[in-house]
Amino acid sequence: MKKINELFPKSKWLILLLFGTVGQLAWSVENMYFNLFVFDTIAPNLDTVTLMVQLSGITATVVTLIAGVISDKVGNRRSFIGWGYAVWGVTVALFGCLSPELVASVFNTDATQSIAVALTLAIIGDCVMTLFGSTSNDAAFNAWVTDNTRSEIRGRIESIISILPLIAMLIVAGGFGILVSLVGYKWLFIGLGAVISAVGIVGIFIIRDDPGMERSGTLGDILYGFRPSVIKAYAPLYLTLIVVLIYGVATQVFMPYLIIYMKTYLGFSVIEYSVVFGAAIILGAAVNIKLGALSDRVSKVKLLYVAAAVMSLGLFGMYLAPAGNKTVALLVFGISGFVMICGNIFLGALTGSTVRDYTPEGAVGKLQGVRMVFSVLIPMLIGPAIGNGINKLRGIRLEDVVEDVGADIMTTEYCPAPEIFLVGALVLLLIAAAVPLLDRAVRKFGK
Repeated sequence: MKKINELFPKSKWLILLLFGTVGQLAWSVENMYFNLFVFDTIAPNLDTVTLMVQLSGITATVVTLIAGVISDKVGNRRSFIGWGYAVWGVTVALFGCLSPELVASVFNTDATQSIAVALTLAIIGDCVMTLFGSTSNDAAFNAWVTDNTRSEIRGRIESIISILPLIAMLIVAGGFGILVSLVGYKWLFIGLGAVISAVGIVGIFIIRDDPGMERSGTLGDILYGFRPSVIKAYAPLYLTLIVVLIYGVATQVFMPYLIIYMKTYLGFSVIEYSVVFGAAIILGAAVNIKLGALSDRVSKVKLLYVAAAVMSLGLFGMYLAPAGNKTVALLVFGISGFVMICGNIFLGALTGSTVRDYTPEGAVGKLQGVRMVFSVLIPMLIGPAIGNGINKLRGIRLEDVVEDVGADIMTTEYCPAPEIFLVGALVLLLIAAAVPLLDRAVRKFGK
């Protein structure tokens, strides 16, 4: 087999790492810190957090379906990536300017109305940001990666790609908390938006589309991936996407509430949850670099059992972390978080590389939307609803777990409950039912 640098040269590595990292940083901000921003600065309302996640998932899927087909039709990923990132950054910057005070000054509303309008605008702003993010990253960038990689190196490349969200989470969970205390949300989001836009402008000049890519398809191909004949012809792809769906639902049960949980229920300070989360991510990423190479030599399908079991074990340990003893909680949550993240990254790498393996050439763009239905739309509709339902049932009030909630906080609001991790672990076990079907399809269709 040719060396990986011959099949994927340094120039492509630069594009992959730069746009992959910055894109995941933006998504991490949306998935984790926009939630905390709303919770901290507008109102501690988990219903709004849940709705933001759900509507963002719908927006991302619809946009990716359309943008993926258009990028195939015009035969141009570069412009979608470069200009898309440039505008994406502007929307991130504007989001940080939102506040009830700004709403009150613009619309002349009272305090209660200002909060309600600010929450509504936060949801709308999140969807607008998702529109440009999904166009540039989910549709165009993901298609560019598939265009420019071959099956024999995708396991290793996907292992790197799967680490990027965790690196972004490390930066967001740790560094952003510290930066917020120094400069505030507004300037933090303005700075991040400027970085995203600058990277987009650079991309206009350095990204090159695969020379072998040809213009294909029509706008009618938006529904291409949902045709029964296509599903039947590419059964391994769709069965892999079912595994992605299960994995996504399990993750979305707890992920939107993770930092809020550490900050409220466990009582971790910014430094404490940054250290715990950061150490788990760094160690998990190091372990999975080795596992990525292994997945190119061993059946990716069989390894799904291992990855799902590891992530489930980690989530169960996170559920057991006690709220009453911070020292023990830091230790248990840190070790369990490391185990969970190892399984999380490995699952992402295995499913991601398998999806690329079984995505037919010439239909890469038009199938990005189908991937989004399974990886984003359904998980982000179902997962947060399950998680927030659990939170509501437990009804753990902020005033019962936070020593000083402040006079301006509605103390009847509830915080995330530990059971979200237990349920996430149980959902992951459904992968054991899907993998045998995928294994049979892979052996039948071959690759």
